[in-house]
Parts: sequence; C-alpha cells; structure tokens
Amino acid sequence: MERGWAPPRWRGPWILCLLPALAGGQLLAASEAAYEERTVTGVRGRVVELSCGSAASAPPAVVFWSFAGGSGPPRAVAVGSGQEVVVAPGTGTLGRVTLRNGTLELRELRAGAQGRFLCQGLFPEWGQLRVGYAAVLLRVLVPVSKPFVRPTAAAAAEGTAVALTCAVREGTEPLSFSWQHREPRGGPSASPAGLGGSGAELHLTPANRSHAGWYACTVRNAVNNHTSEPVYLDIVYGPDEPAISVEPFSPEQGGFSAGEREDVVLSCLAPSNPPSRYIWLHNGSQVHTGQTYVIAAIARAQAGTYTCLAENTHLQTRTQATIVLTVYYPPAGTPSCSALATSDQRDVALRCRWLGGFPPARLRWVGPQEEDEGVMGMSFSMATSIQSGAATRNSSSFSCLASHPALPQGAACGTTLWVPAGGPSCAAAATKGDEFVMLRCQWEGGTPPVTLHWRDPGGRALADPAPSTTVLVLSADGSLGGRDFICAAAHPLRATGTECRLRLGKPRPCPGALTGRSRIPVTPVPPILTEQKPPGWRRRGARWRCWRAARRGWRAGGTAVVSVPPWLGTTLRSGR
Repeated sequence: MERGWAPPRWRGPWILCLLPALAGGQLLAASEAAYEERTVTGVRGRVVELSCGSAASAPPAVVFWSFAGGSGPPRAVAVGSGQEVVVAPGTGTLGRVTLRNGTLELRELRAGAQGRFLCQGLFPEWGQLRVGYAAVLLRVLVPVSKPFVRPTAAAAAEGTAVALTCAVREGTEPLSFSWQHREPRGGPSASPAGLGGSGAELHLTPANRSHAGWYACTVRNAVNNHTSEPVYLDIVYGPDEPAISVEPFSPEQGGFSAGEREDVVLSCLAPSNPPSRYIWLHNGSQVHTGQTYVIAAIARAQAGTYTCLAENTHLQTRTQATIVLTVYYPPAGTPSCSALATSDQRDVALRCRWLGGFPPARLRWVGPQEEDEGVMGMSFSMATSIQSGAATRNSSSFSCLASHPALPQGAACGTTLWVPAGGPSCAAAATKGDEFVMLRCQWEGGTPPVTLHWRDPGGRALADPAPSTTVLVLSADGSLGGRDFICAAAHPLRATGTECRLRLGKPRPCPGALTGRSRIPVTPVPPILTEQKPPGWRRRGARWRCWRAARRGWRAGGTAVVSVPPWLGTTLRSGR
C-alpha cells in the first residue's frame, strides 16, 4: 500500500449492481472491447485531464478509474455514471480529483500522482454497450525552485582557485545551468568568458581581479526557469607596482624636473584590493602619508629621490617605485655683456657671462636683425663671439640671449660697438720734484675702448697697450731732450689707426741770468719738462720764474705757467 493512500471505504458493492442495471435490455458487445494506452504529462501544481477513450467517442455511460503508483495493486480513484460521481477517499495525495463525463481531472496536481491510471468504461454505441479499457501513464513534472549561489569563499586572493556552485532544491531533470557576471561597480550582466567548469559549478582557476563582482545563475528545465539572487565575490590582490605622476609634467631622462619656487604635486597609484596605503620617502626618509604629496614652493634642497611605498594591509604585501626629481634654479642677477678688441685690433670679442644656476644658463649671441639665428652656437655660462671689425658697421648692436628651464621668459643683455669721435690727445708734465717726466695719452669713449700705446719714432713699444688712457713715466736725464714720443691709437671698427706726438724740449738759460762772469743769451723758451734745472729758473708752485741773481728778485717777464693735473700728485716710478 502506497504511503498516504487510504483504502476506499465502499458503502456496498453498488458498482456490481449498477453495471447490470445499466446494461439491462441491451446487448453487450464484449468481443469488440477497445484497449488503449497513452502517456500524459502534467505539471505539479497545475491541472491535468485524463480521458477514458478517444476524444471522438461518446462519453462512457459508466466509468471506473483506478491508480497504480508503484508495484502494488491498483487503488480505486473514482466511479461515475452520468451525473452520479463518487470519488474514493484518500485521493488527496493525487491532487483535487473530479470526474466529469468520464474524464478524470486532477487540479493542483501533486508529484504523488505520477504513475499508471487505469480506466474501465461502458460506451454506448449503436444501441449497444461497448467495453473500453485505457491505461494512462501520467508523468508529473516538477518546476525548478529558485536557485542560490554558494561560493567556496566570499573573498579569495588573486591566484588561488575558487569555485561557485548553483544549488537548486527541486526540479525535474534534465536541468541546464547558465551563469551571469556583473562588474563590481555595476554595468550589464554578461556570461563570464573563459571560465572553467560547466553546469552547476563554475571554476575560477586561478582567480584574478577581473573575476571580482556579482554572480548569479539561472536553472532551466522543461517546465520553467529561475535565476538566483546575485552573490558578490571579492578578489583580494595587489598592490601592483606603483605609478608616480608629477605635475607640472616635465619629464626628462631618468626622472622629472621642476623650477625652484614652483608648486609640485606628486601622485602615486598602485592598484590594490583593498586600496593601498601610501607612504612617501624623500632620500630614504618618510615625509608624507597619503596618495598625493604636494610640495609648495619647492626649494633646491628638496631635489633628490622620491619613493612611493604602497602597502596592502590585508595581504601584508608591499611594492614601491622611485623617481628622481631635479630642481632647477637660475643664476643670480642677470647676464653681463662686454666687448674687447682682439686679433691685434682687427676683431672684436663679444663676451657674455652668467655664472651659477642649475643647470647652467644657455647663452647665444645674436646680431642686428638676427633674432632667430645667432651669430654663434649655444654655450653654457659663458659665450664668446668674434666679430670682424672690418665687416662691422659703427653703432652695430648685439644681444646675448639667455635661456634657463627655471626662467620661462629668459633673460638678455646687449652691447653696441662704436668708435668715439675725434682722436687721441697727448700731454706731458713733470712730477715728483722734477725727477720724472709723465707722458699722458687719452681718447675716451667707444666700445670696445680705443687701445693706446706709446712708441718711439722707430716703432719700438715703450709700454704695454692700454684702453682709453695710457701714461708713460720717464726718469729725467740728459737723454730726453729733443726726443719724439708717439701715442698710437687703434680700434677694430677703424680701418686705419691714428696718433698724436710729443717732443721734449732742451734746457734754456734764464733771460739775463748770470752764470759766473758771462751772460747767457736771452731766450723766450721757458725750461719746461727738461731733464735738468736750467740756470736762472726756479719753480714756485705751478709756475716757473726767472731769478735774476744781480737784483736778487723775480723777473716778471720770465714767468711760464705749467698746468699740473690732479692725478700727478701721486708718487710714480719710471715706466709706470
């Protein structure tokens, strides 16, 4: 006896009385009895109808349904004759049983109704009653229940094996499974590509960070399909090797650079789950904690190596990256320009100088209307350009352009080459108690300054060349009288040189002065710049006067005035 099936409690053998009564006065065609066997599929919880006989035949006059669910004997389900129907007790395990026109209807079908239903009926046919037998094999399909996902671990380290199982409590096989994966931050669901395993299990071997996210599974059978609630799978990884970025972005070989007093922002990114903890080191010493390190108005002392240390506190793993940050600073002040005569006064050397800074300033000379192309290539800290004097016009201007990474606008200095008007002027004076004779040659102005040098008529140089002013100091002796001295002037922008001359006079006696018993002839030339003191002449301050010994007094008519410049008051030595 099947579980839950109570044997029918009949009130009497009424079916034995019923069939003969119905058949009274009619011929039974027992030899024409019909036998039928078929299979019907029903779904648990729904309605299924089991007919006794074909759909084209008339409803049976009398019908008897029984059920054999297992290996035991059949059990009565329902009997009907016309409008009179009797349902056997205990059929609730099959569902809600009703009988209508010989058709057995099972509402709210239960899984226990799966089995063989037997039908016996009397079918009126051409004034006779034909006996029909039907065996209906009922297959009850169970819909799949809502599945759920069960991972081997809610969080797994990258590189390890992870499996997810789609579990379902019930459902008639065969079952088919499909998986959906959604990124951690949302987005459409998609079938996870390239993942191992099929059916109820999904294998992530090995798991990587792309596997993190929401997982759901869908189960299907012949009746229905159901999708599970999503389950989050967390993949722990990292940190990866950090990537350091610098703002303002100024990369160079081996690192980055910044100008002094600039604001520098260092950022570090090391993908990690959970997010990395960041520590900044400057030359090996910790200076900051956090993903971004802002250096306000960076100083040259803050140059060096910067290391970003990233740490995954969950996995206790660390990675790091290091950059070299160079701080540029310009030289102090501004560049200076100068011009010097060179190549024996034929050329001009343009010199630009700006020392210091890091890196050294780049300098280049440009001439008139040569802003784009310099007269020479780039140089660091000092730049020299040789200009041909013959090819350079008077009042030509040249500029030295300076560039430096820390000076976006750059810097410059300039000079104008020009020749002073006129020519050199020569003068002579006695100094230091008439012991020395000073020859002075002067020609002020010009860039570069005019070069002056003293020589004798034979071309022999008497002193080193000097710019603008040159002084020749000679010892007063008897050899200077009547000699010529030439001051030669040269400038690179003048095709030919120019000069001025001086001739030193010989001593003359004082007019009317007496030397012994003889009288010296009177001469109008005063003894200025002579190598020895002439007879009868005496100096009072800046004036020479003729002394008449006979009268013991000054002769007014013999006065000679000598101008003594202020610079002659110093003590000079011969040759300076």
